Amino acid sequence: MTTEPLRGFRDYLPPEAGARSEIRRRMRAAARLAGYRELETPCVESLELFQKKSGEELLGQTWSFTDKGGRPVALVPETTPSVARVLAARAKSEPLPVKWFTVSKQWRYEEPQAGRTREFTQFNLDIFGVPGVEAETDILATTALVLDGIGAEGLYAFRVNDRAVTEGLGRLAGASATAPFLRAVDQYRKVAASVFAEALSNAGVAAERSDELRSVFESAGSGVPYASLEPFLADLARRELDPAALEGVERLRRLFFLLDRAGVADRTVFDPTVVRGLAYYTSTVFEGYAKGTPGRSLFGGGRYDGLIELFDGPPTPAAGVAIGDQTLELFLKGAGRWPEGEPPLDTFVAVADPSLFPQAVELVNELRRSGVSADSDLLGRNLSRQLKEAARRKSRRALILGLREASPGALVERDLATGAQREVARGAAARSG
Repeated sequence: MTTEPLRGFRDYLPPEAGARSEIRRRMRAAARLAGYRELETPCVESLELFQKKSGEELLGQTWSFTDKGGRPVALVPETTPSVARVLAARAKSEPLPVKWFTVSKQWRYEEPQAGRTREFTQFNLDIFGVPGVEAETDILATTALVLDGIGAEGLYAFRVNDRAVTEGLGRLAGASATAPFLRAVDQYRKVAASVFAEALSNAGVAAERSDELRSVFESAGSGVPYASLEPFLADLARRELDPAALEGVERLRRLFFLLDRAGVADRTVFDPTVVRGLAYYTSTVFEGYAKGTPGRSLFGGGRYDGLIELFDGPPTPAAGVAIGDQTLELFLKGAGRWPEGEPPLDTFVAVADPSLFPQAVELVNELRRSGVSADSDLLGRNLSRQLKEAARRKSRRALILGLREASPGALVERDLATGAQREVARGAAARSG
């Protein structure tokens, strides 16, 4: 029997598991600062839940099986359908707007690679009941708060688009169908120009219109910053866009105006090539990326009006973002911003004589109840080896019971960084922590 985890799965040992826990703690804290409440959903759901919403590619990656009751079920490959299910069930009793966040494990059977495993944890923010870009503003501002809180400040930016604008450009260029056209646009930054041109052709875009479309994307460069946004949007509006696309232009104007007020326009650009792969996005879409590598997305989100209706709920506007732990970990480690892990032990209680172990147990638990992290030796080792263990645990200090030089009723406190010692009354040991 192998002791290795299955391919695509990972063990997280100390201190790595502690570092991951610390990241999640900071993310939760930032979400709560912004008024989001935590929701927890099952890790196994009816397969039908994902058949209603997820695309064919995601369904093909789903770990699905028939349970002992003969029901087709699946390990959750994404959280949004579960969240939508919960909201649809509570639609009549849940006051709007609803602001929820989730931190959940998910499973997808796909080829493992750097930043992608078959089991992963995802952090989601979702807002329901807000029809305007005020929701996207809050999502992006809170995402910035989350990223700054985990140590990524100054390392990331957002690319934002409204799919109605890109779809309008496609119609103007003669695209025969929306889905093939958006799939072609999604390849713009990922493939050679000739491959992109072929994809546009397959979507029904004539060669002469293909050049016009490419010129729009090229003029946007790696993204249009807020300071240059108005001239760019005005130029788009002059291209005889249809009313739906012009509404998208107006939404972008409003969104960037609010993002400026929220203090995040300085890290946000407009990119008409961002369309995201999931079919349920209905207008605004956005991606987070590492500065200096705009071609690589760290995470994404957007507006998905219409999803709640799929689960027999009332018409409910919705927007959200999903951040996976694997890509985030690589990003933070590459920038030297990954936390160290579990905080070091504050106090190690050592005994000069094994007979004093019951007193050590008593003192350790007094310290813990007072809020001081504390531990002691459980293997009956001599004092020298106990102090070596305290150093290995990176303890701040050792409290030593039973040293002959200590006064009656006192113990010795040793600073493990400097070696300095002082006598401490037994009753004051916890207070001195």
